[in-house]
Formats: sequence, C-alpha cells, structure tokens
Amino acid sequence: MVIAIIFILVLGYGLFKRVDCFSAFRDGAKNGIETCVQIIPAMVGLMVGIAVFRASGAMEYLIAIIKPVTSFFGIPEEVLPLALLRPVSGSASLALLNDIYATSGPDSAAGMIGSVMMGSTETVFYTIAIYLSSVGVKKTAYIVPIALICSYISFAIACIIF
Repeated sequence: MVIAIIFILVLGYGLFKRVDCFSAFRDGAKNGIETCVQIIPAMVGLMVGIAVFRASGAMEYLIAIIKPVTSFFGIPEEVLPLALLRPVSGSASLALLNDIYATSGPDSAAGMIGSVMMGSTETVFYTIAIYLSSVGVKKTAYIVPIALICSYISFAIACIIF
C-alpha cells in the first residue's frame, strides 16, 4: 500500500512538473543496467577472493596467529573468523554468525559480540568496490584503512561490552 502511494505521488509530481515520466523511467533503468555491468568485475573478484581465502586454509592459519593475542584480551575464539570475514563478505559473515548461534548460542558472549558486529559494521571491501566503481572514484588511498579501523573499533567495543 505504501509503495503504491509513493508511486502515485512521484508520478503525480512528474506530471505536475511536465516531465515525460516514462522516458525518465526508461533512462533510469538504462543507467541502472549500465551500473550493474560496471560493477560485475568487482563482484566476481570479491567472490573468487573469498572462496580462495576460505578454501586455502588461510583463515585458519591467520586465526592461529592472532589467537594468543585475542585470548589474552578474553575475546572468544568463535568470533575471530567473523571479525576477519565481516569486512569482506556479508553472506559469509552471516553464515559464520549462524554457526556461532548453533554452537555457542545466541545469548553467549560470542553470540552477542557477533550480533553487535553484524549490526554495527559494514562489508567494507564489497561496499567500497561497488560504490566507488559505479561512480568511477580512482583515488581510494585513505578509504580502505579508515573503514577497516572503524570496523575493528566496533569489534573492540562489542568485545568490551560483552
């Protein structure tokens, strides 16, 4: 119902301003398809990279390296894979969160930390690849480090709270 009302309001405003609504819609759809074609290489690259990272055992190796530091601070080891994959993939991190819920429970410290991470962090690389490639931004020197710092600050705060 709400969508129909919004559609009628937009159409009415376009008619009031004497805009050819169908041509504007057609042009917008054309631009949307062009944007999809532009971002496909970035999406394929991210998906392949995530699959290679997980299948190669690199994630387990990286977790083994950082585990002594995180256990010193009392961070549950169940959330380490989530902390590593959340900036890269939303669907992979959602699957990891589901595993945390199944093994530790949603009310456990790991479940609560994972929930806060999913709600307060973003898939940094995916978002940057999609948004910046669609508008053609080339100079991204500070975007990735700052976005990752913010994600890991959110992870640290979630660990402190729970």
